[in-house]
Amino acid sequence: MSNTLDLSEEKNWLSLKKDLKQLVGDSAYNNWIKHLSFVSYENNTLSFSLPTKFLRDWIVNNYSDKIKIESKKYLDSVSIIKFVVKPNGGRVVPGTARTIKSSDNQWKSTLDIRSNQQSSYPNEFGAPLDPRFTFDNFVVGKPNELAFAASQRIAEADNVSFNPLFLYGGVGLGKTHLMHAMGWKIKELRPDRKVIYLSAEKFMYQFVRALRYKDTSAFKEQFRSIDVLMIDDVQFISGKDNTQEEFFHTFNALIEQNKQIVISADKSPSDLDGVQDRLKSRLGCGLVADIHPTTYELRLGILIEKAQKRGVEIPAKVLEFISHRIISNVREMEGALNRLVAHATLVGTAITVETAQVVLQDLLKSSNKKITIEEIQKKVAEHFNIRITDMHSPRRSRSVARPRQIAMYLAKSITSRSLPEIGRKFGGRDHTTVMHAVKKIEELKLQDVNFNEDIELLKRLIDS
Repeated sequence: MSNTLDLSEEKNWLSLKKDLKQLVGDSAYNNWIKHLSFVSYENNTLSFSLPTKFLRDWIVNNYSDKIKIESKKYLDSVSIIKFVVKPNGGRVVPGTARTIKSSDNQWKSTLDIRSNQQSSYPNEFGAPLDPRFTFDNFVVGKPNELAFAASQRIAEADNVSFNPLFLYGGVGLGKTHLMHAMGWKIKELRPDRKVIYLSAEKFMYQFVRALRYKDTSAFKEQFRSIDVLMIDDVQFISGKDNTQEEFFHTFNALIEQNKQIVISADKSPSDLDGVQDRLKSRLGCGLVADIHPTTYELRLGILIEKAQKRGVEIPAKVLEFISHRIISNVREMEGALNRLVAHATLVGTAITVETAQVVLQDLLKSSNKKITIEEIQKKVAEHFNIRITDMHSPRRSRSVARPRQIAMYLAKSITSRSLPEIGRKFGGRDHTTVMHAVKKIEELKLQDVNFNEDIELLKRLIDS
């Protein structure tokens, strides 16, 4: 006789939870299973809810087999068990269902990552647009006028003659600002269009997640059902062949449907290292717009706009001084302005050129001297009496690995190079290796006063 008990009845639901408690033990039950709630049983699909995504993922990954076994004692015809996110007292969050399905007596886990305009899909799928970045507050000058004009055309026109738009330039020159500005303008003019902005790293994460849950079809459907796809910092997929392969096919599918693609990177398509030639060719087949380093006039215009937005009066000579001295990128320049205004507000001093020289002395010093990763490697190697080649070698002995980690930490602290760029300078290591090195050195600095002093000494040697 088949079992088909109604789990919506309190006694049956409590009975199932009691069985699960006996199966997993009191500790695991109290930490995880007790948060499980019954939602429904329809068409051989049993649905449970959890209040957070973390709990959902933990239970699916660690207890779904046990829940399946116990559930079939009550509903032996169940073939799909679904776990959704339902915050306490709220509604089910769309697009968050993870399921385990029975197929040929095998139970497999899948993830529903389909988009839903009524849900918070930008947090799940893309990234939210930053309200600070619009066309209205983007300062245009000779270095960025082509990129600005092309971005405006894409945002305002129904069809453009170039696709994709590829923006490239150094850190802090406005690539991300333009992409967010396009997103906001498109949403304003044509709210029905589906616009997705995300980093190349997040694209890679979504792809890996889809592979993990064996649901690449939903991934493909998700990315290929949009109107405008904007991917920032595409250089991060360098060396990731599987991600590049999927990106290539996604790119082609969208282009064939006349959907707009916007890409940004720190280099032109032809100069991207570790990227397949056919992908380079695709990236460069539209309009490639270079954002050049800022001129003095453009930097001054940006500072004036930033100061006006903050509603603070800053003497022209101070703005001119900052524009002349901090030339690396706009973010650093804006950071200098913020620091100067904060100092004047908190300490109560007037904003003068002399004050700026004192408050911004570290920024001005680093701006005067551009330190390379090679210089850092050389100084650290000399300090620890190892060979410079050890910085690039695969050797993992502590006598070599620790100095290498210190050099990575100093490269991240002193230079403006990105994590992938630093990794490539250390024998082609992954950016996660650099992240680990930075975290390790920061921990050691906090734990050991002598070690901290040693790092500060190295910093002074490199700066001198």
